[in-house]
Amino acid sequence: MAIDDAAPPARGTVVHKVLNNNVVITIDEHGRERVLMGRGLGFQLKPSDTLDPDKVEKTFILDAGDQGDRERQLLTDVPYPVIEAVTRAVDEAERRLGHHLDRYFTMAVIDHIQFVLERLDNGIRIPVTNMPELRVLHPHEFSAAQRMATAISESLERELPAEEAVFLTMHLLNATRDEPNGTAALLFRRLQHVVLTVENGLGVKLDVDSPDYARFILHIQFLLQRLVSKSMLRSADTSFFEFAKHSYPRSYAIAQEVKAYVRAATESELTDEELLYVIVHVERLASQVGANGVGENETPVVP
Repeated sequence: MAIDDAAPPARGTVVHKVLNNNVVITIDEHGRERVLMGRGLGFQLKPSDTLDPDKVEKTFILDAGDQGDRERQLLTDVPYPVIEAVTRAVDEAERRLGHHLDRYFTMAVIDHIQFVLERLDNGIRIPVTNMPELRVLHPHEFSAAQRMATAISESLERELPAEEAVFLTMHLLNATRDEPNGTAALLFRRLQHVVLTVENGLGVKLDVDSPDYARFILHIQFLLQRLVSKSMLRSADTSFFEFAKHSYPRSYAIAQEVKAYVRAATESELTDEELLYVIVHVERLASQVGANGVGENETPVVP
């Protein structure tokens, strides 16, 4: 199960605390607090009462200190239907992705969904970009996130904003990749800025379903990753770069803006070889939308 970090309770297990009608805390043989959840599990129970293990749906061990206190408070405050809907959706996402999603992920999603529902109840909707590049870069996580959002909506009989798939994908990426927390979000913010720079330079909204857009997004992702790993492309032959620089001045100017942004955001300098590929991809995108009058047969060829 999505947040089962401990074995189910044995018969005769005694209640330590009752957080609400659906969540109770017990103490295990090692003196650790265990959270047990299930519909009606805590109804009319008091400390020192014996619980019914057949009603337990989820169980996990609380962290000590502030983290455990935050988890305990979250489970006390959030309505159980939200907790149940999220944990079931996380279980399904685990099966789809073949990857264990620990309780930190589940808690983060519970907190996020409750935040969204509270804002919707108050008539507040926080706008967010659709981030179509997620479908290109991480189709499996994006598909799982879409299904999670749908499952939660159906379970709660509440329509969640379409962009929830974006937030859930970001959570999934941070949970399933061996990277520092927030790395995926930072990468996408930078990637989005590059896309916006290109769109502003061309004066168009790019076709996110086109093959050229997909190639461009993948290239920029790898470029940003190469910056982190300090493995940028380099070449002693500058002839292709000089050719692209003079043949496609508009795309070169846009690539220079991308270079300036990358310098400001990462304190790293793009090599001419890296810049060459940016020019080529921008020119392809320009050809696709007809923004600069380049004909289909004149689309540059990647050297």
